[in-house]
Amino acid sequence: MSAEPAILALEAVSKGFGRGDTRVTAARSLSLALHRGRTLALVGESGSGKTTAARLLMREYAPDEGRLLFRGAPVEAGGLKAYRRAVQMVFQDPFSSLNPVHTVRYHLERPLRLHQPALGGKERQAAIAELLTRVRLDPVAIAPKYPHELSGGQRQRISIARALAVNPEVIIADEPTSMLDVSVRLGILNLLNDMKAELGLALLYITHDIATARYVAEDIMVMYSGQVVEWGATESVLGSPKHAYTRLLLSAVPDPDRPFGDGRIADEPGQIDSIRQRAALPQTEIRTVSPTHFVRLMPD
Repeated sequence: MSAEPAILALEAVSKGFGRGDTRVTAARSLSLALHRGRTLALVGESGSGKTTAARLLMREYAPDEGRLLFRGAPVEAGGLKAYRRAVQMVFQDPFSSLNPVHTVRYHLERPLRLHQPALGGKERQAAIAELLTRVRLDPVAIAPKYPHELSGGQRQRISIARALAVNPEVIIADEPTSMLDVSVRLGILNLLNDMKAELGLALLYITHDIATARYVAEDIMVMYSGQVVEWGATESVLGSPKHAYTRLLLSAVPDPDRPFGDGRIADEPGQIDSIRQRAALPQTEIRTVSPTHFVRLMPD
């Protein structure tokens, strides 16, 4: 974990939806911190609260409790434009995140016009070419094309270029490879890693795929039922998981060197359901495994 001050942080944030008996807690006392030049992976299955966390960070949702901190201070309504410029999001679906009636050039020129109005026409075109080159696309061939003329991987690269157009400090990538062919996922993951290293970005990588999280992230948080159950340095958490839910996630990852059933959590009788039910309960007690590894203790 980084010793530098966090660029962006959630501090004991809770968020619920609905009322009375139908109220669902999507985030329960959630704390996380994003640091320059590092990737934090937020891992969990669908419905665990990962996207709620992203929307809290993007200020689409206001927290019921807790605080959102940007550069160590609460985000004020008056500073929202600067915040939007500093914190950018790459969405899961590269097919619906780009307007089909506009060219790639338009998608990249618009944020430049909004956030860098001092740029002249030639400077904007040079900036567009530089952005496309950074995401490893040919500016001459790609800039005049429409989204339907591009592959899914190319569209996701355009989405990343659009996020970079405003010189952000933080990128929130919500399942950025889940809708792409397996053959192109590695290229997107490598691109995210390169951006982090070259530009010093803080990156939040949200995924249900624990294997890709291991590939891109220095730090990891495992989330279930609105709360983080285990967190710390990625190699420590995934190399020696302590929470039963983390072990359950890891047991589902295919391993060609391990025979089926070897080391996996067996459902005998209803063991998996028991883990889920217990992991969904509020877990307030925290155990320090090491200075870079923490786990919540499940109720018996």
